[in-house]
Amino acid sequence: MPELPEVETTKRGIENQICHKRIVEIQIRQNQLRWPVPAELKTILPGLVIESVKRRGKYLLLKTSVGHILIHLGMSGHLRVLTQSIPAGKHDHIDLVFEDGSCLRYQDTRRFGAWLWTDQPLEHHALLKKLGPEPLSDEFNSDYLWQATRTRNTAIKSLIMNSHFLVGVGNIYANESLFLSGVHPLKPAKDLTLLECEKLVTQIRQVLSAAIDQGGTTLKDFLSPSGRPGYFVQKLFVYGRADQPCLNCGTIIERAVHFQRASYICPTCQPLPKKRRPRQEKTSK
Repeated sequence: MPELPEVETTKRGIENQICHKRIVEIQIRQNQLRWPVPAELKTILPGLVIESVKRRGKYLLLKTSVGHILIHLGMSGHLRVLTQSIPAGKHDHIDLVFEDGSCLRYQDTRRFGAWLWTDQPLEHHALLKKLGPEPLSDEFNSDYLWQATRTRNTAIKSLIMNSHFLVGVGNIYANESLFLSGVHPLKPAKDLTLLECEKLVTQIRQVLSAAIDQGGTTLKDFLSPSGRPGYFVQKLFVYGRADQPCLNCGTIIERAVHFQRASYICPTCQPLPKKRRPRQEKTSK
C-alpha cells in the first residue's frame, strides 16, 4: 500500500506537470472505487484550473478556485501524466484531461483508492479533520511524543501507525524506525523514556526523508508517475529480512504478527520489555 513517501513521490512527480493547467473534461471509466466517484465531477471540473497539488497524510489534494479533488491511492493505485493519447488499459479508471492535450491518468488494479470532491474547508472534511500531525512537520517533535504517550498503555508500534496520532507511518517505516531507535514494537507507549522518544522522532523523520529521496518503496505495485519503482527497498534494515542476520549485530531477525501486521525484530537490538511483576504485600506473622 502506498504510504507517505510514495504519496509524496507521486505529488512531486505530478505537480509541475499539471499545475496551472485548465481541465477540459474528466473521463470516468470505472466509478466504483473505495467510494463511488461523484458523477457531478463531469460538470464541475471542465474549465477549472489546477492551482496547486498538496499532500495531507496519504491524500493528494488538487486545488481549484472552487474546491479540491481528493485522491487516495488505496492499495495499488498510481498516477501518471501522459503528454500524448495512449489507449486506456483495463485498470486505467480515470483520466483528467487538460487543455493542452495532456492528461492525468489514474490506474488502480484493486480499486481501493478514491477520487472525491469537496468545496468545503479541508480542515472540516470528514477524512481529514481528525488526522494527526505530519511526521516531517515541526509539530511532530520529542515533546509531542513524550507528552502524548504518558498515559497510553498501547504498544508503541500500534500508536505511531494510528493516523489520528501521527499520519503516514506505515508498516514498513514503523518497523525500520523502531529498529533504528532500539525500541521493541510491543513496548507500551507510556514506558518510553524521554531519550527513546527523542530517538524515535529522529528516526521516523530520517527514515521517511530517506525513503522520499529514494522514490519510496516498491514491494509489488507502486510506481512513481515516471513509471519507476521506489528504491528504498534496497536500504531496509529489518523489514522483509526474517531469518537473516541483523546488519548491526548479526542476530537472526525474527518475524511476528502484531495487530494483523508483520513485525520484524532484532531480539538483541530491540529487547522485549520485561513484564512488571505485581508487588507482593508483606504478611505479618
